[in-house]
Amino acid sequence: MERSEEKDGSNKPAGQEQGSGTAGLMLKREIGLWSAVSMTAGCMIGSGIFMSPQGVLVYIGSPGASLIVWATCGLLAMLGALCYAELGSLVPESGGDYAYILRTFGSLPAFLVIYVYVLVGRPAGITAVSLSFAEYVLAPFYPGCSSLPQVIVKIVASSCILLLLLINFWSSRMSTVLMNVCTTAKVFSLLVIVVGGAVVLMQGHASTESLLFAFHNTTQQAGRIGMAFYQGLWSFDGWSNINTVIEELKNPKQNLLWAVMTAVPLVTILYVLVNISYLLVMSPSEILSSDAIAVIWGDRVLGSWAWLVPLAVALSTFGTVNGGFFSGSRVCYAAAREGHMPQLMSMIHVNRLTPAPAQIFTTAVALLLVIPGNFSTFVNLLSFLSWLTYGTTFACLLYLRIKTKNLPHTYKVPTFIPAIMLLVSLYLVLAPIIDHPQIEFLYIFLFVLSGFPVYFLLFHFQCQFKCIQTATMHLQLLLEVAPTTKDH
Repeated sequence: MERSEEKDGSNKPAGQEQGSGTAGLMLKREIGLWSAVSMTAGCMIGSGIFMSPQGVLVYIGSPGASLIVWATCGLLAMLGALCYAELGSLVPESGGDYAYILRTFGSLPAFLVIYVYVLVGRPAGITAVSLSFAEYVLAPFYPGCSSLPQVIVKIVASSCILLLLLINFWSSRMSTVLMNVCTTAKVFSLLVIVVGGAVVLMQGHASTESLLFAFHNTTQQAGRIGMAFYQGLWSFDGWSNINTVIEELKNPKQNLLWAVMTAVPLVTILYVLVNISYLLVMSPSEILSSDAIAVIWGDRVLGSWAWLVPLAVALSTFGTVNGGFFSGSRVCYAAAREGHMPQLMSMIHVNRLTPAPAQIFTTAVALLLVIPGNFSTFVNLLSFLSWLTYGTTFACLLYLRIKTKNLPHTYKVPTFIPAIMLLVSLYLVLAPIIDHPQIEFLYIFLFVLSGFPVYFLLFHFQCQFKCIQTATMHLQLLLEVAPTTKDH
C-alpha cells in the first residue's frame, strides 16, 4: 500500500532509480548473502560475550549451569530467527517486528512497538554498546584503574555514534563493508580466545574449580534464572536485525533464511567455546569479581600480546553499533512511511539514497541517553523490551496460522516452534517481574502507557500542527531528502 504523496504525479514506473529527481526513489538492494550473514553475526557479537559471562554466572550460580544457559540462549535465538524468516517471506517489508505486528494486529499495537523502539529501545542499545566501546578503547590509557573517568568515557562514546552517523549517511555500501570487516575481526578474536583456552588445557595449567564444582550453588529461583537468560540473550541480541532491512536484501526469499541458518549456529558454537575458555583460565570467583573478563584472560594467556584483547573488543563493539545503527534507522524510516512517525523520517537523500532524517533522529536520541548511561542497567531494560516485542511477533505468526489459510509460504516452520517461543517470551517477561521486581520495569510500563494518548492525539485523530509542517518543508530542503516508494 503506497501513500499518495509518494507518487509525486510522475508517469515513470515506481522503482526507477533517480540520481537527483524525487520520482521513484527507494533504498537500493545492496545486501548480498555474505553481507547478510555478516550483519546478523556482526550485530550478535558485540560487548556481551566479553562482559555478560559475569552476569550469567551471578544469577545462575554455577559454571556448569551457565554453560547450559549459553547453549540454550543460542537455541532460542535459532528458533526465533527461523520464525522471523517465515514472517519475512510473508511480509517482505523493512521494519521487522513493527511491520509484522502492523500487518497482523493493526495500527495501535504497531505504534506502541515503534514508540518504545524508536524512543528507547534501539537508541539505548546503541548507547549501551557505545559505552562499552569507550571503556575498552580507554582501558590501555588507564592501566590499573578500576574506574575510568565517566566524562571521558561518554565523550568517546558520543564520538563513536557521530562517526557512524557520517558513515551510514554517506553510503549504505560503506556501512555494509564496515560490517563485513568488523565481523571478520570479531570471529578471529573469538577464535583466538578458543584456541588460547585449548592451549592452556593441553599444557595442564587449566583451572579445575569449574570442573570440580560444576553445578554447585545453582539457583532454583525462577526470577534469577530469567535474569541469567536476560544476560545471556543480550549477547545474542541482533539475530532479528536482518529482517529490519529486508527491502535492501538481494533475493530475500532465499538469502534471509540462509543468513540466519549460517550466522546463529556459528555464533552459538563460538560463545559456548569462549565461555569454556574463560572457565579454563579463571575460577568462577575470579569471573564474578571482574568487570573485564576478556582483559584478565588476555593478561594471563597472551602475555605481551594482551593489548590485542581491548583492541578486539573495541572493533567488536564498534561493528555492533554500526549494525544497530544501520537497522535501527530503517525501522524508524519504515514507521514514518506508514504514518507512525513524522513524515520527514520516511524520506531518503536524493543522491546518496540513505534514510538521512531517520539516521539523524536515532543519533540524537542515542546521544541524549549517553548522559545518564549505565551499561548494566541498559542490559536488563533492553532484554525486557526485546522479549516483550518478540513475544508479540511470535503471536503474529500463530495468529496468521490460525486465521489465514493458504498463506504464500516460501518455507514454513512447525507450529510448535512459534508456540514454544511465545511461552519462552512470556516467561522471560513475567518471571523477573514476579520474582525479582525492579523499578526499571515500572518505568517501562509507564512509558508504554504514555504511548496511548500520543497515538490517539497525533495519529488516530490526525491532529496537525502547522509549525511541524513548516519545519518539515525547511528540513527537507536543508537535508536534500524526498519521499520514497516501496519496492514490491
